[in-house]
Amino acid sequence: MKILVAVKQVAALDEDFAFRDDGRDVDADFLIRDLNEWDDFSLEEAVKIKETAAEGGAASSVEVIAVSVGPEEVDESLRKCLAKGADRAIRVWDAAIEGSDPIAIARVVAAVARREAPDMLFAGVQSSDQSFAATGIATAAFLDWPHAAVVSQLNYTPGAQRALFRRELEGGLLHEIEIQCPAVLTVQLGINTPRYASLRSIKQAAAKPIEILSLANIGLNAADVGESGSASRVRRMYIPDKARAELIDGDVAAQAQRLAAIIREFKGAGTGGGAA
Repeated sequence: MKILVAVKQVAALDEDFAFRDDGRDVDADFLIRDLNEWDDFSLEEAVKIKETAAEGGAASSVEVIAVSVGPEEVDESLRKCLAKGADRAIRVWDAAIEGSDPIAIARVVAAVARREAPDMLFAGVQSSDQSFAATGIATAAFLDWPHAAVVSQLNYTPGAQRALFRRELEGGLLHEIEIQCPAVLTVQLGINTPRYASLRSIKQAAAKPIEILSLANIGLNAADVGESGSASRVRRMYIPDKARAELIDGDVAAQAQRLAAIIREFKGAGTGGGAA
């Protein structure tokens, strides 16, 4: 059986940064990139299932495949997945994918899932850079598979038709439910403790191939991705104006007088003249 794990290489801001000339993103030279934290937990959960199956005598029964969408620099995060226990790594890229929103990315992941026919698909609840929490659930919609979000505990036997899991709800509530497989689960932080890759596994991962797929390889075209295939687009990115705060002292009359003056200032009327 196969478990497909969708992973993302996220970007964090350096201390100093500048926007691109088009104003729609931060200049790539000012970004620090790494494997998304949530995806690290989902990968660990898949590897744990594989190891449990191996302990039961089915050493080759579970294959963990990490898949990511992005340019060549994403290989660094995929090799980290290989070093932590993934059996294969797939990267999908085409120039037309540039500018894709989470929905368009989900369309790509779903196409890879149809190609690989996994028994389960794991993804992190959200990414640490954009926090849309949309890709995993949108992938399930494109596949028409059962899905669940914010999974904090999973009980799944490889090859089983159903999986039992617990998910977090608002207000500290927990929801325990059974789901039919294949299914898409988005995994929450804390479901396990992600392992550190050993030096030996890092060296082995560096020698493993990463399968590169184009849009044509997965049955998609340029209209399915990029801005044309997205439900949203970035118009501009900017640093918001710094807010001001003032503690108004005095009695009620003094506070009211100062508040009226602030309102006049805000409206551009100045502090003198006019009706309060």
